[in-house]
Amino acid sequence: MSGARVPGADGADGGENEDDGGGGHGAGVAGPSRDPGLQPERTRLAWRRTTLSGTVAAVLAVKTALHGGPSPAGLTVCALCCVLWLGFLLLAEVRIRRLGRSAAPPALAPRLAAAAAVCTVALAVCAAALVV
Repeated sequence: MSGARVPGADGADGGENEDDGGGGHGAGVAGPSRDPGLQPERTRLAWRRTTLSGTVAAVLAVKTALHGGPSPAGLTVCALCCVLWLGFLLLAEVRIRRLGRSAAPPALAPRLAAAAAVCTVALAVCAAALVV
């Protein structure tokens, strides 16, 4: 049985059978290769979806603020929603451009991640304030 593959011989069974002739852990067996382009593409699509959701929230906030006639408080919250939406849009665009530059994009900086989270939460709070 010198050339036959034995189930579990690649070390998947906890390393009990290490005489597979290839040094262990599946030597000579090609596993599925990872496509490095898929993860950045999924991340770009997620940023686009989140931007679209923020756009819908901002448009609904403007509609709600102007529905019963503009009031100073409604216009202020509406303007804040628009500024937050523009801030998130800018952050998303920066991230999407960075993802498109290289096959191995850099990690999202903590400062940008915090800014995106703050914009998202604040936009949701402002939109909820206009509804209530």
